[in-house]
Amino acid sequence: MPAGVKTEVRTYQTYINGEWIESESGKTFPVYDPATEEVIAQVPDSNADDVNRAVSAAKAAFEDGPWASTTAQERGRVLFRLAEKIRQNAAQLAELEARNCGKPIVEAEFDINDVATCFEYYGGLATKVVGYVNPVPDNAMSLSLKEPVGVAGQIIPWNYPLMMAAWKLAPALAAGCTCVLKPAEQTPLTALEIANWLADVGLPPGVVNIITGFGETAGAPLVQHPDVNKIAFTGSAAVGKIIVKQAADTVKRVTLELGGKSPNIFFADADFEAAIDGALFGVFINQGEVCSAGSRILVQKPIYKKFVDAMTEKTKKITLGPPLERETKMGPLVSKEQYERVRSYQDIGKKEAKLAAGGGRPAKFAKGYYVEPTIFYDVDNSARIAREEIFGPVAAVIPFEDEKDAVKIANDTPYGLAAAVWTRDIFKAFRAVKALRAGIVWVNHMQPTYVEAPWGGYKQSGFGRELGPGGIEEYLETKQVHINLNEAPIGWY
Repeated sequence: MPAGVKTEVRTYQTYINGEWIESESGKTFPVYDPATEEVIAQVPDSNADDVNRAVSAAKAAFEDGPWASTTAQERGRVLFRLAEKIRQNAAQLAELEARNCGKPIVEAEFDINDVATCFEYYGGLATKVVGYVNPVPDNAMSLSLKEPVGVAGQIIPWNYPLMMAAWKLAPALAAGCTCVLKPAEQTPLTALEIANWLADVGLPPGVVNIITGFGETAGAPLVQHPDVNKIAFTGSAAVGKIIVKQAADTVKRVTLELGGKSPNIFFADADFEAAIDGALFGVFINQGEVCSAGSRILVQKPIYKKFVDAMTEKTKKITLGPPLERETKMGPLVSKEQYERVRSYQDIGKKEAKLAAGGGRPAKFAKGYYVEPTIFYDVDNSARIAREEIFGPVAAVIPFEDEKDAVKIANDTPYGLAAAVWTRDIFKAFRAVKALRAGIVWVNHMQPTYVEAPWGGYKQSGFGRELGPGGIEEYLETKQVHINLNEAPIGWY
């Protein structure tokens, strides 16, 4: 946005039962551009009444609407058409995503491509849901059928707004469910934009409903609603624990993808240059606002000093700047709240370890929620910066002795989302893969994510899986059917 040009502030509505409507209260709240701190939109401040309307629409669409009789083939075609719309409007969506959450435009473009790919993948998978014939010791036929779970409530985070929406909407729609989606209050804009195309691609009213609002006033009523059959949530471990408790009263199915404090392990025999790039990419991509960020960088002692020095030098070359400038590698953090959180951890780290790079706010920005890429070294794994999820560009470099020591430190965390191992020794790599308690383990890479492969964590990083064939299973019930083939009476009496 050129200097001196005032940002147009657009007012959005909620999308319920195929219509754009105001919230029951008529209240809205502002959405900000984190690079300029300007308001760029107003969105509805939804409450329990709006949740009730959205869930009622989703329930009616599931039980009585045309979606209930839509074939798997046609559901797949709907998802393909939506993917095509997203590709046609990719530039607009990427720019809006970058402006709304602060990520560099180049990263946003990759994200939007992945969004379309996700809808395409589940469009193809819609016709691949199969049941089973169960061999039983009787003159009977026993079947296991797969059916949609019903109304899915979906609550998504602010770091990958449209991608996280796709990860939840695509498998749910492929399975035949209906959805009530609540984007993060900080970044709802791209999810609202795609609602403009849902009717055009063939989704009947009520199949997808999008409400905006805060966790306490919109998220909680959605989780607690008796007509919601499943909750899918991506976010912090603290909120995930609350959701499990709230969902318990109605015994909902829940899948959670929560926080992480992922170890990125570098053995002395790793390809050094590739390892340095992998360490920096793993923790600084998307400003470090990544649940799987390799924020604990474990380095074997023979290469430890050289490794820290090389990381420090390369960190100086990371370009911080406005999200829409193509040379930008790191943009601002998503919000003032997140900025203050990360700045507080920079201060904590200065008391717990040694500072190699960053540690503050870049002086060249008068506005915007920018922080410097920060590296702490000689970190003890008991330190707060090594144990607590910061969700920002703050790396904790930890030395280790040998393979056994590395695995021990890596697993000494309440989280278990992801891990990475860097070594040329295939035997060592596979031993580490088996020993690491994490749902995703990368070898000689960090952060590759494919819709074809499952995503989810161990321990307090959550349960259930998104993506891959398992992603659609989370939206399916299994029904056993017994067909008696014996014409004689049962003979009970």
